[in-house]
Amino acid sequence: MLAVDPSSHVTGGAILGDRVRMSESTDSGTYIRSIASRGATGAVSRSLRNSIRVLEYAGFNPIIIESVGAGQTEVEISNIADITVVVFNPNTGDSIQTIKAGLTEIGDIYVVNKSDLPGTNQLFDAVRDYIGDSARNPIILKTSVTRNSGITVFAKTLKDMMSIKKKFKTEKDLERFETELKDIVLNNIKEKFEEMIESDNTFSNYVQKVTYKKIDPFTAGDKISKSLIK
Repeated sequence: MLAVDPSSHVTGGAILGDRVRMSESTDSGTYIRSIASRGATGAVSRSLRNSIRVLEYAGFNPIIIESVGAGQTEVEISNIADITVVVFNPNTGDSIQTIKAGLTEIGDIYVVNKSDLPGTNQLFDAVRDYIGDSARNPIILKTSVTRNSGITVFAKTLKDMMSIKKKFKTEKDLERFETELKDIVLNNIKEKFEEMIESDNTFSNYVQKVTYKKIDPFTAGDKISKSLIK
């Protein structure tokens, strides 16, 4: 299992507590590794794809990935994982607000966990109404570890879906590698661009002009871009 923990935007550090927390509830055949997000967007980590490859070569199957969290823009996980499971908990806010726009588009399975708590039925109905009727027709389930309910159904659903997904592995791999290559190219360009800016006095000169309102930021940005891309 690969658990991605958020890095601090201030210090850059990460607690990486998932590995410690989950190691107490897993058997000896389970490998758990925490990975810091290191500022990466999409609730994943820049090193996640390579970490997955290492585990695949080592013979681990299946590989579970826990992303940083749930939000409207934190949906990169769906471009990496074969199956995306979105988990909701009751009493975490208004049921409609809990269902954020991006999440309605990435899940193969939606799980309302801790279904023994009050508010479960309202949340389940909201998920079903706003997500279940979509063209993607995802599966929506309830689970409760406390009552040991829904776990077996969830496991069987995952197993059945894994068998179906294998039939389309080639197509999925093509999409995945296309996305990965684009990310690598864009990241390389970004790093090169930052190096160019730091070594070019033009950027600092325009910062001064914008600060003293001699030019607006958009015009300055256009001029800087033209000076760097030749």
